[in-house]
Parts: sequence; structure tokens; C-alpha cells
Amino acid sequence: MPLPDGLEMTALASCEAGAVLRISGELDHFTEQLFRASVGTFLDRGHHHVVLDCATLTFCDSRGLNCLLSLQWLLERRQGRLLLARVRHNVARVLHLTGSGELLRTYPTVAQALATLPREERPGWPGAGSLEGAGTYSSGSSGSAYSSGSGYEYRSGAAPA
Repeated sequence: MPLPDGLEMTALASCEAGAVLRISGELDHFTEQLFRASVGTFLDRGHHHVVLDCATLTFCDSRGLNCLLSLQWLLERRQGRLLLARVRHNVARVLHLTGSGELLRTYPTVAQALATLPREERPGWPGAGSLEGAGTYSSGSSGSAYSSGSGYEYRSGAAPA
């Protein structure tokens, strides 16, 4: 059964301490391994702050929510943070109904999320310097929970490279 073309993650900015990632599509049972693998790439590089731009995240079920909560747990163990920016109404509703909104920090904009991080640990952002490490790369590999992948962008419907 082919996977739905439901998840895309793109690195928007990064620095030694953190990254801004755009998550698009659906975060659910079918795409959780791709999410974990793509985030694992950044964790393997030593990033301990992750800002997820969720403006184009259209769906998140309980498995997707579990991915977000486990990522937050892991980042906190590394003295870091998971920050969600531009969360759409349908995803915000899931956070509210499950009580997860109390655990996951959300912000109206990426800039507001980044402003909560120590200045020296913020990735560059438009209007505040260059986009360091921004890029879009493709990989079809997915690994175990938060294991390393070979690129920044993962599309669940893409054929392995």
C-alpha cells in the first residue's frame, strides 16, 4: 500500500544550537517514522532547540501528538526546547482537547518563538540576519525513533532515493 503524500519537512534556518523546521501536511501513523528520522538528523548534529513552523501542518492525530511530546521530552533532557509556531486551528484544537497545550509551547510567529531562546542559541531569521544552513534536500530513508537521516526534506510519498 503506497503511503499518502502527507508529510514534508524543510529546514528553514539552523545554527549550532537549534533549527527552524517547516512541517507540512499530515503528522499521523503513516508519517511518524519520517518525522522522527528527519528530526533525528538535527538532533544528531547537536541541536537542542527546535522551532516547528506548523502553518502548513494540516492534520495531527494521536500518533503525531505522541511524536511532538516525545521530541519535547528528549529536547528537555538535552536542556533544550521544542517550540511550535503558527499552529493552525485544527491542530491547536487537538492540543487543547488533549491537554497537550499545557505542555507544548505555541507562538503566533516563528520570530516570537525564537525570541524566547537565548540570543546566542537562535538560528538566523529573515530581518535578523542570514539564513544559516537553510536548505532543502531529499532522502527516502527513514530510521528508528529519532535516528539520523541523510537530508532535510522528507516526503512520505516520495520514492526512496
